[in-house]
Amino acid sequence: MAINLLLPLLLLLLFTFFTSPRSLAVPQQLNSLPENLITYNIPTISPSSSSSLVASFSISPSPSSTTLPVNPPLVPAFFIFGDSSVDCGTNNYLGTFARADHSPYGRDFDTHKPTGRFCNGRIPVDYLALRLGLPFVPSYLGQMGTVEDMVKGVNYASAGAGVIFSSGSELGQRISFTQQIQQFTDTLQSFILSMGEAAANELISNSVFYISIGVNDYIHYYLRNASNIQNLYLPWSFNQFVADSIRQEIKNLYNMNVRRVILMGLPPIGCAPYYLWRYNSENGDCIEEINDIILEYNFVMRYMIGELGLQLPDAKITFCDMYEGSMDIIKNHELYGFNVTTDACCGLGKYKGWIMCFASDIACSNATNHIWWDQYHPTDAVNAILADNVWNGLHTKMCHPMNLEDMVAPITK
Repeated sequence: MAINLLLPLLLLLLFTFFTSPRSLAVPQQLNSLPENLITYNIPTISPSSSSSLVASFSISPSPSSTTLPVNPPLVPAFFIFGDSSVDCGTNNYLGTFARADHSPYGRDFDTHKPTGRFCNGRIPVDYLALRLGLPFVPSYLGQMGTVEDMVKGVNYASAGAGVIFSSGSELGQRISFTQQIQQFTDTLQSFILSMGEAAANELISNSVFYISIGVNDYIHYYLRNASNIQNLYLPWSFNQFVADSIRQEIKNLYNMNVRRVILMGLPPIGCAPYYLWRYNSENGDCIEEINDIILEYNFVMRYMIGELGLQLPDAKITFCDMYEGSMDIIKNHELYGFNVTTDACCGLGKYKGWIMCFASDIACSNATNHIWWDQYHPTDAVNAILADNVWNGLHTKMCHPMNLEDMVAPITK
């Protein structure tokens, strides 16, 4: 048993010390795209279509791609807070095991190079940025800090981060949710100094804010029973604590003139390869005791967001249920074109869930038919579906009371 526990740690230590770290900002190749046109591939098949049809996803730009004009954009900027589900390179600059700045991460991205995204290709906010008519959003630590770099949006997300400050601390450095809010405060101050308070407030009030946080408070805190938390909080009480903390941060953003907020619920981590391995799932069945906690959290969070929307004048706040959207893909995987539903594309051990993705040699050759990319994160193809659902509920309704397309629609008189 001791050898089984030490082996992954030794592999991680070797990987950390003998792999050259990358510090990457927005890939330069993306800057060379035409200013008035960005290619985007939109999947058109969903379970509501004929069962004989299969969705196909083309990850890299191609001549057959649908093109989305970026002039004029639907909103002035796109700001992102969260964890590894939306980290686009923040952790490249931190001392942490939670890094994706090495192959095979990014192999199917537009540049075919690792950028710090925990995926083989794009993450959901990449697809949504293009829907909004904006370029890919740079990480806060991956740009020069000038207003010109930040005026169309900033991604503050950090892998391993949680609502609780110490969540993910065993992985190394990370920027907690509260710290990300503080970074945005600094960004706002820069805007005010550069363009004046009225212009800065108008930019912020018309922009979209996307929050995907909380899962590490379960993966790296509650489920690990850190600080004996399970004896202090029953799942219901812990769920309420996390949800209330997020609600307070949204109020803080509102006080800084933020008016459009997308809050993502938590995914079914009980179906993730890591927990299938950890709980020794025999047939690849999801770990229900974990998913039950996540379902309960999403229920609490959706109710709180509904109340918050009524309390804050002029605010448009919506909750998007990642559990609902993800389970739709898992249950209808054949209709979506996925035939590998339990094993990660990259990893080692049963379900490829034992050891994290650290080398190209342990990755599958084709990720497009996989739901899971690594121990915890979905593939680009799944992210595209989820982004479509956030945008307009193309495949299944995830967002309540409105989707993103409705949120940014111009008001008709």
